[in-house]
Amino acid sequence: MIAKAPEIRMLLFLLDQAFDKKAWHGPNLRGAIRRVSVAQAGWRPGPSRRSIADIVVHAAYWKYAVRRRLRGDKRGSFPLRGSNWFDLPVTLYAYDWREYVELLDAQHRELREVVTAYPVRRLHEPSPGSKYTAAGLITGVAAHDIYHAGQIQILKKLQSASSR
Repeated sequence: MIAKAPEIRMLLFLLDQAFDKKAWHGPNLRGAIRRVSVAQAGWRPGPSRRSIADIVVHAAYWKYAVRRRLRGDKRGSFPLRGSNWFDLPVTLYAYDWREYVELLDAQHRELREVVTAYPVRRLHEPSPGSKYTAAGLITGVAAHDIYHAGQIQILKKLQSASSR
């Protein structure tokens, strides 16, 4: 389905630019994890610090949460147990990393589908079960992707500096 309303097209543009389309601001979320190895994905800068894998699953969760809020769905259908920040395995394997990236991609696709079909007349109304408007949730999740893309870039730099 192709969005016809300019407001929806703009929101999709923002979502995609923050996630996987060329952007003036530098790497987007998908670009930040391109060519990240399983070792890089699981590395933590210190005890109780987040890894790239943690951030990827967290971003996938919030794409799910926004989609759920836009549709008015109940909680509990995210593919992993938990919410927000997840307790990922201490040892990360290649299949875990691939699964997390696939989860992120799938949640982005599903969010795009909901945004594409979202009624324009409801964009500036609070989303069901939320104090935020649908437009606010959608732009917020795009900003969330960019924020975490920056964190991932920093983690990659920290890791390469610590291995010297």
